[in-house]
Amino acid sequence: MSRQEEFVLRTVEDREVRFIRLWFTDVLGQLKSVAIVPAELEGAFSEGIGFDGSAVEGLSRVFEADMVLKPDPSTFSLLPWRGETEPTGRMFCDIHVPGGEPAPADPRNVLKRTLAKAAERGFTFYVHPEIEFYLFKTDNLDPVSGISDGTAPMPVDTAGYFDHVNGGTANDFRREAVTMLEAMGLSVEFSHHEAGPGQNEIDLRYADALTMADNVMTFRSVIKEVAISQGVYASFMPKPMAEHPGNGMHTHVSLFEGENNAFFEPGAEYQLSKTGRQFIAGLLTHAAEISAVTNQHVNSYKRLWTGHEAPSYISWGHRNRSALVRVPQYNSGKSSSARVEYRALDSSANPYLSYALMLAAGLKGIEEGYELPEEAEDNVWLLSSTERRAMGIEALPRSLSHALELMEGSDLVAETLGEEVFDFFLRNKRQEWTDYRAQVTPYELAKHFTSM
Repeated sequence: MSRQEEFVLRTVEDREVRFIRLWFTDVLGQLKSVAIVPAELEGAFSEGIGFDGSAVEGLSRVFEADMVLKPDPSTFSLLPWRGETEPTGRMFCDIHVPGGEPAPADPRNVLKRTLAKAAERGFTFYVHPEIEFYLFKTDNLDPVSGISDGTAPMPVDTAGYFDHVNGGTANDFRREAVTMLEAMGLSVEFSHHEAGPGQNEIDLRYADALTMADNVMTFRSVIKEVAISQGVYASFMPKPMAEHPGNGMHTHVSLFEGENNAFFEPGAEYQLSKTGRQFIAGLLTHAAEISAVTNQHVNSYKRLWTGHEAPSYISWGHRNRSALVRVPQYNSGKSSSARVEYRALDSSANPYLSYALMLAAGLKGIEEGYELPEEAEDNVWLLSSTERRAMGIEALPRSLSHALELMEGSDLVAETLGEEVFDFFLRNKRQEWTDYRAQVTPYELAKHFTSM
């Protein structure tokens, strides 16, 4: 038994923990959970907990359903919303097949495989996300499911970007959410009101990609729990209101070689190294084909194609918020701050698969020596199609259907995700597009019902 496992067992005993929740994620990024009592914990570490993988989205087929959860002791934390009378712990799990091998369809394993390839080149991948979400009143919503009574969702306030609302719900919400996140070991850098009414953003301090993917899943759960406790509803939907900004998850990334930031080169333009430039070129080259994963819902493309600082075109720039990839201002004297910001992700993306594909795209740019195109210095949205074409600026997919077509032809996505995840994801998302396309929307009825 490892020292970490011994620490968890000792903590569970000392804190009189009543239940331990084992968390894992399906291919679509939905959090799954099973609870065990302390008496079962040692066996869970040594042998795992069996479950029916065919009942979870994308993990296995019926004829090979048996799978095993193996808890990762390094992720142990107490759940602060369960109360101290019956303390409850949680750990993230890796999924294995009965023979002991990692399950190919486990999103956490997909990311681990890609991180291992980066490690072979001497790289560690760090991630820092800015996570946006909306808070809605529950007058016309079920506070748990979020299902509406048919009327439009009502934001909790009418505030805007960086607004301070005295006594406002958002201030109280963010205070409680940050306190709870830090109680679980997640470091928070910033929190503020975002541009949309009822929209908020909380930025997590950078961490290695696997830790951060776990943290993003924890973050969503914490936000939902705080919302329920305060009688509001939190939504990570990419575009919940047509007239207001969508929920993005702008993601800052960097590669380190030991203690050295591989993206930093003193004296270079923007202090950005050749490695950093090639990484950006990889992101740009493969952005369209990874979009079905980084923006996995039909609703995601309404965020990307309706402005409000969401990227629509494949370009890069320095401090240019209309670009897909941005090189933020370098913090003078601090080489570790050199980084790249990828602005396409929305807050509902599966972080394990998204980080794996972003890393794979960047590594491909480094391995193949991709050349970085010219920087976009103008507002890309205001350029004409002729101007964008002359600059070689292509568009991101305009719909989930288009994104799936590009993903299907991508060797990089197929290789990174593995056959099982790749095939399931395509099938599931094609069905989502088919279901969406079959809908008759209120817009169509209002526009055409009486005119035809």
